[in-house]
Amino acid sequence: MPARSGLRSRAPVIAGFMLAAACLAAALWASPALRESGKPLWSDAPAGYTYRQAKSKNGVVLHIMQTTPENIRLEAVSANVTKTKRYGINGGFFYEGDLLSIAVQNDRAARGGGRVFGSGWHNVKYSRGTLVWDGAAQAFSVQVAASADALAVKDRGRYWAQGGISMNLRDHTRWAEQAGKEAMPFPNERRMRSGLVYDNVNRLYLIVSPTLTTAAAFRSAILETLNGQGRDTRIEGVFLDGDGSSQMQCTEIQLSGDQREVYQMLTLIQSSRRE
Repeated sequence: MPARSGLRSRAPVIAGFMLAAACLAAALWASPALRESGKPLWSDAPAGYTYRQAKSKNGVVLHIMQTTPENIRLEAVSANVTKTKRYGINGGFFYEGDLLSIAVQNDRAARGGGRVFGSGWHNVKYSRGTLVWDGAAQAFSVQVAASADALAVKDRGRYWAQGGISMNLRDHTRWAEQAGKEAMPFPNERRMRSGLVYDNVNRLYLIVSPTLTTAAAFRSAILETLNGQGRDTRIEGVFLDGDGSSQMQCTEIQLSGDQREVYQMLTLIQSSRRE
């Protein structure tokens, strides 16, 4: 009898411990940064990335796919990102199917057709911030350029470049002025936003926010979220096409913007299929 009485007296403690453990397990599962990826959207869906969601102090929600520069392909499409069989995000600006931003891989424009208007060889009308991965140098940069001809890389057969608008994440006094020079559309209006960011250890971040927000608030949310990864983390990047074009697809999330078609994507290469 005393032993039974002892078990009864410890029951609330055991129950409390089990409840706490269950809550912790639920929290870990609910955290996009910690949980295992769910079932891929199709059998050979891309891999080689991690996903997380973050909400900054200013209320901007960021959906982030982290990958490597070698896992990126720049592709011309003609569909909403969520209607493709691709993981990735929307790319640069476009008009009626013509690409208005640089989208080049190994000196080949994403849409083909060589160095002609709308192919992805030019940042049309303006010199704009272009995020460049130089495979030979194993280095990222943001270069302000009007066309891929002006990009400085070691090997024209080992690079890719995505045009957008300079974020200047290390220049908090002149970034808005530079974005104005690059003719950023609607910087002060509350719209959905997309961006492409790299850090000093060559991690690449594909970022979409469905929050209606200004360019400044989106930029601030990125700084808060990614600079918080470590004391020595340094980041830089470009704004991509935004508003209804802000779209993402991966196992964990599908963001369709305003359902519109886009004409260029940054897609993941690595397949999740295991032979």
